[in-house]
Amino acid sequence: MSEMVIDKEVGLREELRKVIDPEIGMNVVELGLVRRIEVEDTRAHLVVIMTTPFCPYAPQLLESMRRVSQEFLGVPTTIEMGLEMWDPTMMEEGAAEGYDWGLF
Repeated sequence: MSEMVIDKEVGLREELRKVIDPEIGMNVVELGLVRRIEVEDTRAHLVVIMTTPFCPYAPQLLESMRRVSQEFLGVPTTIEMGLEMWDPTMMEEGAAEGYDWGLF
């Protein structure tokens, strides 16, 4: 993989931090929802998951991720819903500290 592609992926991951899950109030990167990023010269493709299978904000989050990606990279971007089930261990280290999940 070329260094330029890796730089674009790293930059895109940082840019995707602007996309906030409105229910949780955390961004999609720290939640671990962005599972794979593929960047090519003429297109990009992301594989993402939601925190729950029936997330009411899924359409909004998917479109926001697609738009942010496309604007940052300047190429058409597609989003694919991954089949993994989300769990808190997918979050960035330290992201859940002090967060009240309302489970207790």
